[in-house]
Amino acid sequence: MFANRWWIVFGSVLGLIVGNVTVLQFSASVLMKPIMAEFGWNRGMVSAAVMLGSICAALATPIAGKLMDRHGIKRITLAAITLFALAIASMSLAPAVPVVFLAMFSLVGLFSAGQAPLPYAKAIAASFDRRRGLAMGLAMTGVGLGAAFVPRLTQVYLERFGWRDAYVAVGLTVFAVAFFAVALFIGDAGGVGATRRTAQTSARASMLPGVDAREALRSPQFWKLAVVFLCIPIVANGTITHLVPLLTDRGIAADRAVMAFSGIGASLIVGRLLCGFLLDRFFGPHVAIAFVVLPAIGVLTLLASNDAALTTLGAVLVGLGLGAEVDLIAYLQSRYFGLRAFGQIYGYLFAVFTVGSGLGPFVMGAAYDATGSYRPALTAFLVLLACASLLLLRMPRRYPFPVMADRNERVEEDPSPASIA
Repeated sequence: MFANRWWIVFGSVLGLIVGNVTVLQFSASVLMKPIMAEFGWNRGMVSAAVMLGSICAALATPIAGKLMDRHGIKRITLAAITLFALAIASMSLAPAVPVVFLAMFSLVGLFSAGQAPLPYAKAIAASFDRRRGLAMGLAMTGVGLGAAFVPRLTQVYLERFGWRDAYVAVGLTVFAVAFFAVALFIGDAGGVGATRRTAQTSARASMLPGVDAREALRSPQFWKLAVVFLCIPIVANGTITHLVPLLTDRGIAADRAVMAFSGIGASLIVGRLLCGFLLDRFFGPHVAIAFVVLPAIGVLTLLASNDAALTTLGAVLVGLGLGAEVDLIAYLQSRYFGLRAFGQIYGYLFAVFTVGSGLGPFVMGAAYDATGSYRPALTAFLVLLACASLLLLRMPRRYPFPVMADRNERVEEDPSPASIA
């Protein structure tokens, strides 16, 4: 019934609506003040919990990827979703003891690694070749939908049940949506919904084209991509997180500043779709450069103008960069390192991305505290984006693992320079 590979994309959209990024960050944002009010804590305490959760997710992602490479996507992901949902629900039992609260939230982050974009990107990369970029772009719109959906749903749970039972409700929602999506639509390489024995899965993985994780880590191409995917989220997350205070500091009304986020949410989705469409038609690093230049123009706009409309446009351009990076990680990795150790290598790159996502807001805040202005940080962000562009220009012009036609996909002209061999 679900043999068509596009069901994998549909399942990925569903799963990523309640992915780790949206649940860890946006649910915590909604529930932060009620927790502070009950425990008498400041914002730093709850923010520290979110930061620790993100760090644990970054550390666990390569491990989750290695397990998926070895034992298959479905088996590991279903187990991770179950543990992630239980960890979220268990936050309802959190005591007013900082160490215990931090430890419990760290476990939420640890188990969230299996409910990240990783399993969905791995399933799509194994099932799509010529249309891999478009499939990735469509699937990752789930993150944008989750950014709009999860905070509102969490607010409804909070108003009806209080923050403790809201955590239970969020955990049940994650389990119901993500477990269903993976169980029904996401399979291991070679078919939707297929469950394989461990030995068969490992043997099949060893035959996939690609290099192992150790060889990838010795490659200069890996470290170029790692630096690129560290720089982009530093700029994008740092700018977007501080957007409201940045705009209000310039005399823009708070309600208009908050409205700017609606444009950013739309740009997240548009960025993913546009990036996926272009990756199937043009050389990947050149597409990536375009999604570095757009945020750079956005940062320049924020530096140069105090006009409400222009600054909102600048924020939207920054959001376009943030909306494309997950697609770019998966696509470029699959072309330069293949599929054999996709999960583990993706885990390393996504861990770097997660570190950048947490580092950006800290840099913006620290720069403002030290100078009373966001301008030094925004100027530094331009330098980071210039470095990312230069590194992308130095990527090899031929993919080691180019597009290959197969019997399941219509033969089209390969748009990458690798086709000229």
